[in-house]
This record gives sequence, C-alpha cells and structure tokens, in this order.
Amino acid sequence: MNQFIKNTAEYKRLQQNATKEIPLEKWGSYLGERQWGTVREDYSANGDAWNYFTHEQSRSRVYRWGEDGIAGISDMHQNLCFAIALWNGKDEILKERLFGLTNAQGNHGEDVKELYYYLDNTPTHSYMEYLYKYPQAPFPYKQLIEVNSNRTKAEPEYELLDTGIFNDNKYFDVRVKYAKNNADDICIIIKITNRSKENAELVLLPTLWFRNRWQFGDDIVKPRIEKIQNANAVKTTDERLGSYYFYYDATPETLMTENETNTEKIFGYSNTSPFVKDAFHTAVVNNNDDLHEQLKNRTIGTKVAPVYRLNINGGESLKIKLRLCNDELQNPFNENFNEIFVVRKKEADEFYNALLPVNISDDDANIQRQAFAGLLWSKQFYQYDIERWLKGDNNNIAPPVERMQGRNAGWEHLKIADVLAMPDKWEYPWFAAWDLCFHCIPLAMIDPVFAKNQLILLCREWYMSPAGQIPSYEWNFSDVNPPVQAWAALQVYQTGKNIYGNADINFLKRIFQKLMLNFTWWANREDENKNNIFSGGFLGLDNIGVIDRSSLPSGASLEQVDGTAWMGMYALNMMEMALEISLYDNSYEDAVTKFYEHFVLIAASLNQELWDDNDNFFYDKLHTIDGSSITLKVRSIVGLSVLFDAAIISKKHLQKLPDFAKRMDYLKQYGLQHNKFLPCEQVSDNGDILISLVHKERILKLLSVMLNENEFLSAGGIRALSKYHQQHLYTLQLGHNNFSINYLSAESDNGMFGGNSNWRGPVWLPMNYLIIQTLYKLQSFYGDDIKVDYPTGANNLFNCKQIADALSAKNISIFQQDAAGNRPVMKDDEWFYQKPENKNLVLFYEYYNGDTAKGLGASHQTGWSSLVASLLLNKIANAE
Repeated sequence: MNQFIKNTAEYKRLQQNATKEIPLEKWGSYLGERQWGTVREDYSANGDAWNYFTHEQSRSRVYRWGEDGIAGISDMHQNLCFAIALWNGKDEILKERLFGLTNAQGNHGEDVKELYYYLDNTPTHSYMEYLYKYPQAPFPYKQLIEVNSNRTKAEPEYELLDTGIFNDNKYFDVRVKYAKNNADDICIIIKITNRSKENAELVLLPTLWFRNRWQFGDDIVKPRIEKIQNANAVKTTDERLGSYYFYYDATPETLMTENETNTEKIFGYSNTSPFVKDAFHTAVVNNNDDLHEQLKNRTIGTKVAPVYRLNINGGESLKIKLRLCNDELQNPFNENFNEIFVVRKKEADEFYNALLPVNISDDDANIQRQAFAGLLWSKQFYQYDIERWLKGDNNNIAPPVERMQGRNAGWEHLKIADVLAMPDKWEYPWFAAWDLCFHCIPLAMIDPVFAKNQLILLCREWYMSPAGQIPSYEWNFSDVNPPVQAWAALQVYQTGKNIYGNADINFLKRIFQKLMLNFTWWANREDENKNNIFSGGFLGLDNIGVIDRSSLPSGASLEQVDGTAWMGMYALNMMEMALEISLYDNSYEDAVTKFYEHFVLIAASLNQELWDDNDNFFYDKLHTIDGSSITLKVRSIVGLSVLFDAAIISKKHLQKLPDFAKRMDYLKQYGLQHNKFLPCEQVSDNGDILISLVHKERILKLLSVMLNENEFLSAGGIRALSKYHQQHLYTLQLGHNNFSINYLSAESDNGMFGGNSNWRGPVWLPMNYLIIQTLYKLQSFYGDDIKVDYPTGANNLFNCKQIADALSAKNISIFQQDAAGNRPVMKDDEWFYQKPENKNLVLFYEYYNGDTAKGLGASHQTGWSSLVASLLLNKIANAE
C-alpha cells in the first residue's frame, strides 16, 4: 500500500465514508450545469428534448428531475442547492446557468459556449475550486446561435473566444472556493478579479434554493427559507435535511422568492403571486423597482440571494464570504474561517502529492490535478423514475399518449436517484454506461470505494433490465454500448490492490454474479446468426461505419469485428475475474472454464470469418437480404479492437485449478484433431500461459498497420480511422443508395447520431488507453520476443513496453505545454492561454484532432479524458 496516502487527512475521511451504506459525502459538487433540454425534462409528444424545455425557459420554469447552476453544490439528494448568479449590467438575462447550443443550432451538434474550468476538488469535496470567466460586454447569445447555424458541417464551430469578446481582457475571473470545516459546515469564498484596465461593475447574487418537489404530487411538507431578523443570514428548514443556516457578508439587499414556475410567461395564464423562479432576473436586470422592493421585504420563501453591487478597479479583486452550516454561529467569519481554507488546501496537496511519490514536472502534476478535479466536479445527482415519467405525476397534466410507445417505454423498472460519475455536467448531463466504466479507472486511484460502488450500481435491480441488459444512456436505454464493465471491475480491483493494499474479493464476487446475467443477455441477444459473431449496432462509436450500423437495410445483418472483439474481451475478463476469485474460493473453477470456452468459440469465429489475408486487417461483414455478403473494407479502430483481448494465466493459478487445466488441454487436442481454429495460447519458460484473441503473427501485422503514420499513428496517439481513407474513399452501393466514408481529422461532416462527435479520424483517449494496457500485458509475457518498427518503416525496433510508453507519451502530450508554452489541446486559442492568468488552465475534451491533437467535441468531458491521470501514474510506474 502507498503509505504516503494512508497518512493523509483526506484518506482518513475516505475511510470513514467507506463504512457508510452509500460511500458519499452528504454535500458535494452534485449540482448539474444544465438541466434544460434533457430527456428527463422532455414531456413532448415527438421526443424533441432540445426544444421542449429551452435555455430561454430555464430561468422561469421549474424543473421536474433536477437543478442546475454555475459552480454549485447540493446535498446528495439535491434537496437544497447553492450556486452563483451574475450580471454585468449589460446582459439581457441574469447569468444563472451555462449557455450552449442545442443539437439543431450547432453545425456540429449541441455544445456549451462558455469559459469555465474545474481547478481543484478532493474525493470528499473537502476542498474545491471552480473558475468562471464572465465577459464585461453583453454575452453574445444570438451571435453564437446565428453564426453556428449558418456554418456548414465542413466548417469548424464558432466558439466564444472567436466572438472577440475577450480580446481586450474585458472580463471578470470569478473564482469560487469551498472548504469544509466538517461534513455539515461549508465555507465559501467568491473572489472576483477585474482583468481589464478600467473599472467595471458587477452584480453578484450567491443563490440558495430548494428543488421543487412539492409541485409534483409528493406527499411532503414544503421546505422553507426564512430570513433571520437583524442578521445577514437565513435559516432553511426541510423534513429531509433538517435545518441549515446560510451566512453571508453584509449587504443592504437580500432578495427572497419561490422556486415556482412563471406561468404567465411559460403557459400564458396569470401567476398566483409575483414570487416566481425568475423574480430576481425581473427585479435586477429589468429594473422592476416595485418587485425589487417586494423581494427585499419578503421574509419567507424557497429561493434566496444576497445581492452585492460591486465596482471593481482595473486589475483588482474583491472577495465575498459565505457559509452554509447546520449550527447557529455567532461569528461565522471569525479568524478560523480563512484558516479552514488554508488547512483544506494543504490537505488536498498532501493527498495528491502522495499519488506521485517521485518527482514529475509541475506541468504534469497540474494536468493530473485538473483531470481529477473535472472528474470529481462531474459527480452529479441524477434522478429519473421512468414509470412516473411515462405516466405523469399526480395533480399534473398527463404526458402525451405517444410517450407510452416512445423513448425508453420498456424501462419502467428503472428508478434512479443516485450520485453518478457523469461524462460531463453540461453536454452530457446523464449517465452513459460505458463512459462511466472509463471514469472509474482514474476514480479508483483517488476513491476506490466510490469507483466500485458506481460499477455495482449499473448492475443493481433498479438499473439492469430483468432480461439482464445494462441501460445504455438516457437518450435510448435500449441501445447497446461496449460491454466493458468486467474490464473496468478488474482495473478498479487491481488499482485498489496496488495503491491501497486492498484485494477486495467481495467486490469481485458481487459484480461477477450480476455480470453473468448481462453476459447471457449479450450472448442471446446480439449473436444474431448463432455463430459467435456479434453485432450490436453503433456500439458507442457513433458514425464510425460507412453506414448507420444501428439502422441497416431491411433484411440485412451485420457481423461486427468490434462487437465480437468486445464479447471476446468480456469472456476473457470474466475468466480473469473468476481466476482471481478462485484463489480464495475454488467453487469458481467451473466459471473459469465456462468463460474460457466462450472465448475459444468467439476467437475461432472471428479469425475464420472476419480476417482479411490480403489487407492483414479485420473488417465487418454485411449480409444482405438476397443471401450475399459484403466485406466492408473500412480501416478503423473497429479492426484494431481485437488487440484489447489478452490475458495471462499464471502457473500458480493452473496448479490450483486442475479441472480447468484438464479442460484446456482437451479443447486444444480436440481442436487439433478436428482442424479447428485455436486461440493464441503460448506458454512461457516459467509455465505461464498467454491467451489472446489473435495469434502473435497477426498481432505483428496489426501493429505494423497501427503504427504507420500514414494510417493510425498521429501526433496525439492512435486515430479512430486510418488516414489511408484520406486518399482512398471507401464507397458502398446498396440498392439505389450510395454510402461513403473518408478520413476527417476533426469534426464530423454528417449528422449521424446527432453529429456532435466524430469517429472518422480523431483520437479518442479510451481506445488508446485500452491499446496501451494490452501492450504492457504483452510485454510482460513476450519481453523482447515482439519487436516492431516504431513508427512503421523507420527501422527503429521497439518492444511492446516501448510502444506503450511512446503512445502514452503522445496521449499525455495533448495536454502538455510545448517549448513555446502552448498546449495542443488549446490549438488556435494560444493567444488567450498564454496570458499569465490562463497559462495553467487545462481543458479535457471529448476527442482530439487526428492531425493536430486539438480538443474537439464536448469541452469538459473530463470523464474519459481523465484517463490521462492514469497514464501519468503509469508513466511514473513504468519508468522505474
């Protein structure tokens, strides 16, 4: 175990959380940054989530399933929420939540159009920092919509920095810091810096409010917030939470309203009172003096904000102090208040420094720290009761009848109210099953108990269908994502064992039993031709195919390399899991044999049916209604996915499992006698056995293609589609329809799956991570017996470890400063990120340009791009 971590205060807090039924802090950064435009809030007849509940409506209309805000926090059930609201005196609206484009508005799909950064966070949220950059000129809402909507898919997106609004440094840095005195005592400092040379005014409204649950038929006592007479404080009362006190720096204005829909604006009928959700906006931005006076005089409500009208000199900063506490304090901002921030920051430094016991560069440490911060800031309360969503709430208008046959109609059992690791909190404010698995890899480095809990949640009865399917993602739970849960469970288990000294066999047993159900669902559902070749449609790879793999022509079927490779990997991971458990419980020996036999059958089918000897590559095969078949010669990550499948069985394991060893030998002899294809089984000098989906010879051939700079190898790592297709357009004619695919280094040129991501050229970190992990495994078995040119044709032989190190370095370099101080991820915005106040800011995108490594897609998808934190740790470990 890492003894440095064991001695930190943060680790000790995590140990306390580990004893809870739900291993979470009561308060954390669980508040979303976007609730509008989500599937949960969509009650339309046609399922148009983006237009049913718009950004324009969001300030005036009550949400049903969650809340949103800027730099906010909430309790773990999102009863009480806190976030900041801002007004620069020029905007047309109060800035209470982040703005972005819907799918139809963006030339490449939905996208957040704000500048904000997750600077720091600890697993227990004992210390957190968030930075928001707010322009002093009117925010260009209309300009962003109009320019993007007029651009073609061949053009890049029009971003906030492109508008010129930040050119003269006329903006505020709004830095929000949280430090917990204890689990129920949260200190807050909001520091606002005027980055311009001239004085500038800003109105700040730190806002506290209750999520509206009383409107939707819940049998609850309506919570309340009450001003405390002659004090800069309010008291909150809620039957779930109990009482809390919210203290704030002195101000002559404290506004109080209700978190209730402005029915006059949204639905066209009169409000029962003026105290509605958007009352602060009306009073402050619209200068409604009468309403302003009423809000000041109101003493009870469900939404409150002290108002600070600030005039900040050029280059100077002001601080506002606040505190949310369950105790009544006489002096909330005494001398200990600032000390709490000092202590918690020091403890955060000690915890993260303990993860890197050897010296690394300050830049690498900064990258890892912000990757962790984004991962932790993206933990979000997520509530979605499908049965209630389909049928409607008591005392409310019933949903349209179309809903009962529409999206997610077959998932009535799904009833979620949990804190989940989200891909991000704006563009993807919903869980995605395979994304979450990748999130858990770096999460396990800092909070292994929470990581394990997340993987278990996916398999719980209120998530997994009765048939055994794991829900995919909110837009369509019935879609299928790559089944990487078993792989993630092993990774999380091993990380907890290596860093924290905990071989949690109970976790493996628990998740193994649930994944048995899911594996059976896959075997029965996705093996359409019953030949151990699997499909599944797009499998999370969106537009990677020449055709939409989820919407094939009538009567056609697709045999997918990646679907089959994922299932081979699934079987192998389940076998590995059973092997590990069998060291402690030999009753799992039968399960080892079961999944080994699955793997043998899958390997045989894949290699016999989908390998192309001429191209030395694996391709999908399309079977048409007339009985013919077409090999889809698209050179993509699909064909490289077979490299994810490798496992090493130690001699020690085999000696403890004689029945399994006997069965392995029988299958080998039977295969030889009957001329069956056998998966790679090589025995080392010490008796260990390597099992892989493809033989060593084919691994060498695939590596030669993968490491070719004219194919997959790029500045940032392995591309999702070979650059071969830049010069060699692949076309397919089906009936009267022509389809084609070509290499695109950046955004997508088509709208398949919304068009907001592209698998036709860019670098995706999770795929690179899987390849890198397998290369390290191959190295541990083969050593220098495998050496290939790196890059291909360079006459520079590298073993598997050296290749893995090189690919890892390429992935990490996406975020690193070069000699000129620029980061490839921020390409084209160097002028902004070379400013002294911005040079250490790092963003983690959804994917990266296949030529330049520029960040693309969702700008804050730290979820799986936070894998760079794991790569940095591997970099240290493999350098030793």
